Order: sequence, then structure tokens, then C-alpha cells
Amino acid sequence: MANDTVVDTGALISWPISKLIGSIASPKQKKELGKFYPERLEIINAIDIIWRTPKLESINNVINIGKNTGDIAGLSPVDIELLALAFENNYVLFTDDYRMQNLAEFIGIKWYVIETEGIKEVWSWEIVCKGCKKIQPDPKSPLMRKNLGDCRDCGSEVKLRRKK
Repeated sequence: MANDTVVDTGALISWPISKLIGSIASPKQKKELGKFYPERLEIINAIDIIWRTPKLESINNVINIGKNTGDIAGLSPVDIELLALAFENNYVLFTDDYRMQNLAEFIGIKWYVIETEGIKEVWSWEIVCKGCKKIQPDPKSPLMRKNLGDCRDCGSEVKLRRKK
């Protein structure tokens, strides 16, 4: 693999080691791998992976664009760093995460899948209350889709839905 490819954690877990050599990844992925796949991390540490942290400006750009598309509510800090690395360096992103593919497509980042089929079109998202059905403001910081919180108006649970 060339030094212009950013790999998602799925690739670090499932790809053959020879395919990962020279890839770029976030140091935050080391923590994920160490927690869930420590044996795999030992192998990966023995090869030439480039561990890089993106610039804060790139992270903020991805967050702001993700707020515009609504994707931010489904991205983890690791996802944001990987997108920021690809964005700031014009690298290719390898991911099976549909939310990352969606935002990459919107931003103009070239991406490829690891094992899945990938997205067919770009979607925009919004946060809506399950009770009163009011559209809620975008989160101020990245949140995982499972922790969107409660409606600011009626207190009901909120969910993410595709914008119409």
C-alpha cells in the first residue's frame, strides 16, 4: 500500500498485513486495537504503519462539514481524525463505515471499501424528536448515534433521520 492511503480500523483488523505496510492511521486506533485486538496490534506494530495525527484545523473543518450534513452525530473521534487526515493531505480513505463514506463523498475525499459494497448516494441527516417531531439543533461536539440525548422541548428521545 502506498503512503497516501488512510485505513480505518476495519482494515487494520481484517486486511492481510502485507496490504497494510506503508498505510497511514491515527494513533487513537492503537488504543482501539490494544483494547479489543491486542494480538493484532502486536503484529501491526512490527510493520511499517505511519501513525499520524491530523492538524486541529483539519479536524475542525471535518466537524463543521459533518454538522452541515448531519453526519457528525454518527462519527467517533477516531472517524473524524481519519477523515481529517485524508482531507488535509488529499489521501485515499479505506473504510466500510457508511457515515464516513458519506462525509468523504460530500467533502470530495476519494474512498474505497474494505469488505462491504459502500454507499450508492450521499445523504444529509437531521436530529428529530421521537415525541414532538421537532428538528433539534446539531450537536456542539461529535456524538455517537446511540447517545443523541433528549428533546430540548418535550424531553423525549431524539433520533437521527435522513433529511427529506
